[in-house]
Amino acid sequence: MSEETLKVFIDGVVNYFRHTSDKDVKVGSPYLVENTHPTVFDYTGIIGVSGPYKGTVYFTAPKILLKHLLLSLGEHETSNENILDIVGEVANTISGNARSEFGQEFMISVPVMIEGPPTSIQMPQELRSYVIPIYWKAYSAAVVICLESSSS
Repeated sequence: MSEETLKVFIDGVVNYFRHTSDKDVKVGSPYLVENTHPTVFDYTGIIGVSGPYKGTVYFTAPKILLKHLLLSLGEHETSNENILDIVGEVANTISGNARSEFGQEFMISVPVMIEGPPTSIQMPQELRSYVIPIYWKAYSAAVVICLESSSS
C-alpha cells in the first residue's frame, strides 16, 4: 500500500476529530502487523471494501474514548447503543472519505459494529495490515487497513 493511500485514511481520521470540541488528535506512525491476531480495543466498527481494492478497514477504540467522543459531539446519552453507533460512524466516515478520494468504484459496506474481541473480522492470513495509531485526549485507538489491489 502506498504512502498516499495511507495518507487518505489518516486525513479521514483527522477530519473526523476536527468536528469534536477537543480537536487535538494525534496520529502515530503506521506500522505493519500480521493478521493472526487483529489489533482491537473494546469496540470496533468494520467496513468491507470492494472495487479496485478489496479487504477491510476498521476503527477500534476503548469504551472510555467513545464515551468522551459522544460527549464532545454534544451527545449526553452514552449508552451501549450510542457507543456502538459512534464506533460505526467513525469507521464509516473514514472509509467514506477514502471513497471520495478513490472514486465511485471504491465500494464500502455499511459498518458492522462489535463489542469485545472480534470473531467476525476475517483478515487474509497471507496479507499484513497497516495499523494507524490514534491518540485523542489521554486515550489510544487505531484504524486498521487490510486492502489489496483487486488486480492482484
